Amino acid sequence: MKWGIVRFPGSLDDNDALWALREVMGQEASMLWHKDSSLKGAQCVLLPGGFSYGDYLRCGAIARFSPIMDSVGKFAAEGGLVVGTCNGFQVLCEAHLLPGALTRNRSLTFICEPVRVRVENAGTPFTRALRQGEVLKLPIKHGEGLYVAPAAELRQMEERGQVLLRYVDAAGQPSDAANPNGSLHAIAGVANQRFNVFGLMPHPEHAVEPLLGGEDGLKIFRSIIESVG
Repeated sequence: MKWGIVRFPGSLDDNDALWALREVMGQEASMLWHKDSSLKGAQCVLLPGGFSYGDYLRCGAIARFSPIMDSVGKFAAEGGLVVGTCNGFQVLCEAHLLPGALTRNRSLTFICEPVRVRVENAGTPFTRALRQGEVLKLPIKHGEGLYVAPAAELRQMEERGQVLLRYVDAAGQPSDAANPNGSLHAIAGVANQRFNVFGLMPHPEHAVEPLLGGEDGLKIFRSIIESVG
């Protein structure tokens, strides 16, 4: 399968995503420069974490206007798979490819730690290799990960199954203590209504080898590969 990883000025986890896909999973993956328009035949486009354009104005606000994002938008409109991790999630929200927005953590501090997230919908291209209710251990590292959306929209998202990942404790239950950034409904990852665009604050690319502390991130990538296959 062919992957395209978008590199913005200030991207931080693009090379980590490239390593995870190429070296660990044996996939065909290439970098997509933010000023380009071609997606190079990618079957899934990944927007990585980092600080695109220095996070000026607000996270993802400038990156949404990059030339490559026009192509990403058209690709998504045609049903192509798009996934954004951390800053990539923020960019997708700013580009209105995903609902809601990411704001400052309730602690007003940068957080870097492993968290647990529960799979809320296993019937999507991004979670099909997982079980409903399965708990994954993934790292986070962000200052703006508090997910917000209007109450009515949140209710509809929950009803439609658009919440794919939720922060939980060791027992697999949502709790205030297990919600690292204060996200509404403890949301860690959401999809669009067509379930072909997915954004999550945790970093699956940093959980692909035992040396990194775990391999749960592989399950998300495997889900996408199975969906395309």
